[in-house]
Order: sequence, then structure tokens, then C-alpha cells
Amino acid sequence: MDKIKILLVDDHSLVRQGLKQIIELEQDIIVIGQASNGEEAIEKLNQIKPHVVLLDINMPKMNGIQTLRRIKDMDKTIKVIM
Repeated sequence: MDKIKILLVDDHSLVRQGLKQIIELEQDIIVIGQASNGEEAIEKLNQIKPHVVLLDINMPKMNGIQTLRRIKDMDKTIKVIM
């Protein structure tokens, strides 16, 4: 079975690192990328193709709601958890 690929998006690096450590305790989940804002997340989506995006709502440059809209415009199959 393939692992679930996750992109973490949060403007706090400490939060991203903590979530990564917790998530990767599961054998069937892997964090394949991280982004510190919505713009960076959109750029990474084109490169890494995650199954799930774990998305913060309050971020600089592009907030979580704006980022969610862009993600769904790009690929409706990507699941998003906010």
C-alpha cells in the first residue's frame, strides 16, 4: 500500500516540525513537503503532488482560505485539512 503523502503549510516553523514528527510516527503517512505561506504552498503543489494538505488558516501573503481556493482550482482530488 502506498503511503499517504502530506504537505504541511504553516507560517510557524516550530509548528511544522512538531506536526511532522507526530505525523511520521504513523507507518502509512509521510510528510513530503513544507511551506511557510500560501504562495509557497501553491508552488510546491506543482512539484510534489501530495494526497493531503494540512493547511493553517492565518498566514501572511496568502491566507488559508485563499490558498484552499487555489488548491481546489488546481486539483480537486487533493484533500485539505484546515
